Order: sequence, then structure tokens, then C-alpha cells
Amino acid sequence: MSYPEIRPRRLRRNAAVRRLVSETRVDPAELVVPMFVKEGLTEPRAVASLPGVLQHSRDSLRKAAVEAVQAGVGGIMLFGVPATRDETGSGGIDPDGILNVAIRDVIAEVGDATVVMSDLCLDEFTSHGHCGVLTPDGAVDNDATLTEYARMAVAQADAGVHMVGPSGMMDGQVGVVRRALDAAGHQDVSVLAYAVKYASAFFGPFRDAVESALEGDRRTYQQDPANLRESLREVELDVAEGADMVMVKPALPYLDVVAAVRAAVDVPVAAYQVSGEYAMVEAAAANGWIDRERTILETLTSIRRAGAQIILTYWAVEAAQLLRQRY
Repeated sequence: MSYPEIRPRRLRRNAAVRRLVSETRVDPAELVVPMFVKEGLTEPRAVASLPGVLQHSRDSLRKAAVEAVQAGVGGIMLFGVPATRDETGSGGIDPDGILNVAIRDVIAEVGDATVVMSDLCLDEFTSHGHCGVLTPDGAVDNDATLTEYARMAVAQADAGVHMVGPSGMMDGQVGVVRRALDAAGHQDVSVLAYAVKYASAFFGPFRDAVESALEGDRRTYQQDPANLRESLREVELDVAEGADMVMVKPALPYLDVVAAVRAAVDVPVAAYQVSGEYAMVEAAAANGWIDRERTILETLTSIRRAGAQIILTYWAVEAAQLLRQRY
């Protein structure tokens, strides 16, 4: 018995057929846009190493939040850039600090129309640029830092945030944050755990955006890029401590890690397409070496295909608009 010739290309013959059989789709509601707000600005300011990304004023942040909602983006992750910093990062805990003020501004503007998230880390607020409180000899003090994270979580929840994102990679941070939120009556505030965060070279432009004061590196608390099993252990611990979602950061260089995390847990998995990933594509596109829009959508599709249900990306608003045109 002979069989007809098998031709997989039949399902690629035109855009309509390809769209019909597409196995992986990115939905705008799965995208989260990071936004920076700088204390004291009256007009938004461009970030040189992140073309198209701004340090917002409070007014421009409100407008950008509305634009994100109109595009159908699923969430906004807020980062604050204070005018002054100190050794303990007290500006992150101050109810009148720029990040907590920005949370109130965005919640007042868009309410529950999108998920308002906030970075829960001290690095933007410390004069030394590290993610925690330092010991006299300059090491990051894990347990002293956890005390500040608990206070910071409550301050952000008091400001109205829907979801906090502890990103400092301190041992026990998720459990401490969860207990602090519950004790303060914020049981409904979710925790997006930066469970897997590598000591990556891809973070450089982000540090420009937050005007980081960091000298040296964060290898004593962020993960070794060589390690995968360690990531799964971190994820397991964060879920056990009460994480509602877990995240892998960066995304593209660690798609194998995204896939492994997705296979290991039942909670939603996010991935952060970080500043260096964004900047490389923008630089190559500016030089005419790649098709910018196709590359944006291809990178997002690859992250989604690896298993990330939620993607933080600086292209979120633009990508949402492109996806609506595509589908």
C-alpha cells in the first residue's frame, strides 16, 4: 500500500494558514511594561542606552500608564529613581518616596484596569547601589536586609500596589514579605518572586535608567550563569514560602532555565526580557542589520514558547499594538 507524499509545507503556504496552525501565540495581556519614574523631573527624559525608554515625570508616568492600558498590556512594573540616596535605602520605605508616590499616582489613574506592580529592592535607593544593607566590612547582610524588605513591602501595599516583586535575591525574602503583608492586612497583594536572577552582563542599560551607584558586582547574591539546578532549588524555596508567581531574569540567554522552571512548578512563570536584550536589538536595527519589528515579535514568541506565561519587556506597549495587527 502506498501513501501520499507528505508535504509539511502545505501548512505554510500563506499567512492565513500559518496563523491557523500557529502553536505559540503571545497575547498583549501577557506582557508587562517596566516604567521608570524619577523624582523631581518636570518632563520625561530619554535613557541613552535604551532607545525609546524614558525616565518619567509623575505626570508623564500617568499618561504612559493610560497608554499601556489602552494597548491592552497586562501589567506595569514600576521602578523609582530618587533624588537622594542613603546607606540603608530609606527612600524605598518612605511613604512619600518617589516609588510609593508613583504607585499611588498610577493606581489613581488606571485603578484595576491593569496589574500595577512594583520592584521591591533597595538598589535604586542605596548610596552604594547594592540590593541590601551592608555590614561594616561591606558585605550584604541578608537578615538585616529582610527587615527592610518587609517594611518596603508594606509601604508599597499601603500605596495601593497589586503585586510586589522582591528582586534582591536574599535568602528567605519571599517568606518575610508574605508574612509582613499578611500581618499588615494586605493578604490580597500578590508576590511575584524574582526566583531566578542571574549575575548577568545584560543588566547594564537598566543601571543607567535607575542611575545606579553600584561599584563592583552582585555575584554574592545573584546566581552564577553556569548553574541550572541551583535555579530550580531557588524556585522550589520561593514557592514553598508563598510566591504567587516566579520569574526568570534575563530571558533570552536562559530559555533552557525558563523551560525547566515551567516544568517544575504549577504557579505562573514570568520572564524578564532585560535591558541588554532590548538594547542589542535596537542597536542592530538602527544599523539596518535586522528587521526590528520581526525581531521583537520573534524574541517574545521564543520566550513564550519556552514556557513563560508572562513577559516583562520594554517593548510591551509597541508589541501589543503589533500583535493586534498580526492577529
